[in-house]
Amino acid sequence: MSATHDVLNQPPPLTGFSTADDPALLEALRRDAPWGEAEVRELGARAGAEEVQEWARAAEAYPPVLRTHDRFGHRVDEVDFHPAWHHLMAAAVASGQHAAPWAEPRAGAHLVRAAKFYAWAQAEPGHGCPVSMTYAAVPALRAQPALAAAYEPLLASRTYDFGLRPPLEKRGLIAGMSMTEKQGGSDVRANTTTAVPAGDGSYLVTGHKWFTSAPMSDVFLMLAQGPEGLTCFLMPRVLPDGTRNALRLQRLKDKLGNRSNASAEIEYEQAVAWPVGEPGRGVRTIVEMVNMTRLDCVLGTAAGMRAGLRQALHHAAHRRAFGARLVDQPLMRAVLADLAVESEAAIALALRLATALDRSLAGDAAEAALRRIGLAAGKYAVCKRGSAHAAEALECLGGNGYVEESGMPRLYREAPLLSIWEGSGNVAALDVLRVLRREPAALDAYFAEVERAAGADDRLDAAVARLRALLGTLADETQAQLSARRVAEQLTLVLQGSLLVRHSTPAVADAFCASRLAGDWGQAFGTLPPGLDLGAVLERATGEKQP
Repeated sequence: MSATHDVLNQPPPLTGFSTADDPALLEALRRDAPWGEAEVRELGARAGAEEVQEWARAAEAYPPVLRTHDRFGHRVDEVDFHPAWHHLMAAAVASGQHAAPWAEPRAGAHLVRAAKFYAWAQAEPGHGCPVSMTYAAVPALRAQPALAAAYEPLLASRTYDFGLRPPLEKRGLIAGMSMTEKQGGSDVRANTTTAVPAGDGSYLVTGHKWFTSAPMSDVFLMLAQGPEGLTCFLMPRVLPDGTRNALRLQRLKDKLGNRSNASAEIEYEQAVAWPVGEPGRGVRTIVEMVNMTRLDCVLGTAAGMRAGLRQALHHAAHRRAFGARLVDQPLMRAVLADLAVESEAAIALALRLATALDRSLAGDAAEAALRRIGLAAGKYAVCKRGSAHAAEALECLGGNGYVEESGMPRLYREAPLLSIWEGSGNVAALDVLRVLRREPAALDAYFAEVERAAGADDRLDAAVARLRALLGTLADETQAQLSARRVAEQLTLVLQGSLLVRHSTPAVADAFCASRLAGDWGQAFGTLPPGLDLGAVLERATGEKQP
């Protein structure tokens, strides 16, 4: 068959780049953890390699499959994954994204881990779920020192050891979290799963979990109603004697995105578990795990934004229309610059929260308070922006972005998950109100942070004043709830503005303050006000001089 036309005006494949070539990322490391830059750069180069891109494609194209029984009719409850999934997991674990800061504590360890998670998640986001839950499980498990002593070294191991075997006989473990039930959703206090003492220190758990991500994990932290009330438990998939625990995988969820990662409905039929933390105080025990995973929701959203921006910039740099490259045309430059500003604001906030975690663990109470309010607000506001950012980045590629081969639909489908996971929008916004009421030190720490940029930009100063006025209207409970989303959004925008004014280039900070803080912005990306230095914004995003 003869060719009907030549392929023209298409960009070359985007491969062989480094996800760590990101000024905001590298500058944050140089400020607070310079020792980690080489490790992050190495991982970023691997994330952009053609081999890893193929792993990501295959893990999405061949999603996990549930096998409830073997060919003889015995219950097995196995989840089969494409080898690409295991390659991704092994690389993530080897780089320490799952637990390295707990095993190797040093100044900046959590920041470096966050930088790695951000760089690696740009390759494939689905496997980040069990990586994140393993990271988050360790501090929660420490509420029961005997269990932590046995399991923490294996949770922190850099060996990925997949397969159903007794956990303490394996070379490394992955942890999951199982809380959501049909009748409660985010209202975990409404859970009906029960736990009855077995007489030997363990409990027998009976009930149903509506949504458990990564059901192939070795151990789970889960909530059940014990004699004293809702309690946190550690539950292994395989018992110490080698028999399978009574966790019955009913089905895998057919999800919008995150398709490389299995999520399941689970039935517990007197499954064996051990209590973690104080009986009846399960929410208090597991909330630390939730807060840790919320950080990864912000990081994951920032990673998706950066990945989408990279694709859009690459396409626009090579595609021509109406006699010029797309990247040289004013309106497309405005869209790309707007996407770049949003992307940098997201990762600047995420890395600042990771630094707050490092400092809080070193005993800094103000940083702990800043992290608490920053995570609640950032989880709401940054993750909400992820879907709009993914849609606009996809549209920069036009029809090419709408086809699966581009990889953009995967980013688009993934984006809503991070706003939903660990508490959807209203849950996160109401948590902001809870912090404001119960932890006054958090607001003091917040304003101490944002006012480090006081006087540097009039628009930021004005936004701080408006925020203070807004917070003064929350005495009435109904009005406070009606304002919760606005409050979470404004807390996030002001903090992002402060960070960009202090740490980014003048062009990026100017664009952010003019649009997000001063309100000179439309309802879609690409509506930045005139007079901004868009070339300088794009130069920071691409690392290349702009005309």
